[in-house]
Amino acid sequence: MAIKKELLEILACPKCKGDVILNEKGDGLICNACRLVYEIRNDIPIMLIDEAKPLKD
Repeated sequence: MAIKKELLEILACPKCKGDVILNEKGDGLICNACRLVYEIRNDIPIMLIDEAKPLKD
């Protein structure tokens, strides 16, 4: 089950409060401003700065 569009619209990066977008695989949320990826596990976005991974080019 993919993340719901309504949830995606209200989520923000916890670090900069900017917009996040769903990655191509659908398993992470990307903040382009911070260059971080927040993982989605069991359909739950893990919006913790300490658990975010750097965005790869």
